Amino acid sequence: MPKSANAKAKASASGQPVKAADKVTGKSVGNAPPLGTQSVHRAVTVLREIAAHGMKGLRLSDIADALSLERPTAHRIVKGLVAQGMLMQNRETRHYHLGHVVYELGLAASPHFSLRELCQPTLQTLADKSGDSVFLMVRSGLDAVCIDLLEGSYPIQTRTLEIGGRRPLGVGAGSLALLISLPPDERERVMSTNAGRLTTFGNFTPSRLEKAIAASTDAGYAINEEDVLPGVSAIGLSIRPRQGTPYAAISIAAIESRLSGARRIEMARLLQKEVRALEKKLDAESLLWG
Repeated sequence: MPKSANAKAKASASGQPVKAADKVTGKSVGNAPPLGTQSVHRAVTVLREIAAHGMKGLRLSDIADALSLERPTAHRIVKGLVAQGMLMQNRETRHYHLGHVVYELGLAASPHFSLRELCQPTLQTLADKSGDSVFLMVRSGLDAVCIDLLEGSYPIQTRTLEIGGRRPLGVGAGSLALLISLPPDERERVMSTNAGRLTTFGNFTPSRLEKAIAASTDAGYAINEEDVLPGVSAIGLSIRPRQGTPYAAISIAAIESRLSGARRIEMARLLQKEVRALEKKLDAESLLWG
């Protein structure tokens, strides 16, 4: 397996779970924002969309198309975010990227979130025992976001995500683990809203996601068999809070030959053992879940 397996997956974007037709219209439908918060909702959705595309960023036309916005509306939102330092534009490529103010706000917020620190010993154990890449994912609206990763000792690593990388729920093992943990009606709503975004991830399609959900449900853990990148497979498991729906998940990714057959079963048992122990630790710490 060539080291091209290290190719980084491209992320995608999200807002809050809403019906596809009302994605960013501001109508008070389902979980859409109530009237009066449309501008805030649109601005945050634009930031999420740009964040989802990482270092590549997005052009104004891409933003408008992805969020079903009129071009003048998208331009007005982006111009305001640039003026506040929330966005910046590369003059050569014309692509927009997150600005310095987003970074500053993240630094200010970080002391209030202890999940990453509490999970690190578990991630380290899994990386040491598997030798492969281990990811910690959390849900953010229609997406899953990577908040930590560790690499094992195996010579070929599969870093398919960087810290801060986003994917639609269901794309990748950790993200899939979060999706299948949702109540059926919410899962269907998320899948319907995200359907048009899936095809930007390798061979991923809604029908392929349905098959992955079925296989994962039968196995008892999320399974990604080269769904995102050729030659790369992964397994994932959600971290169950004492009450409510899982908010975080841990996954192990490796070249396909290391996560198939008997070894995949062995790694799944290791993952289940460590995640269940982590759940007890989190309960003891009385961690507040989002």
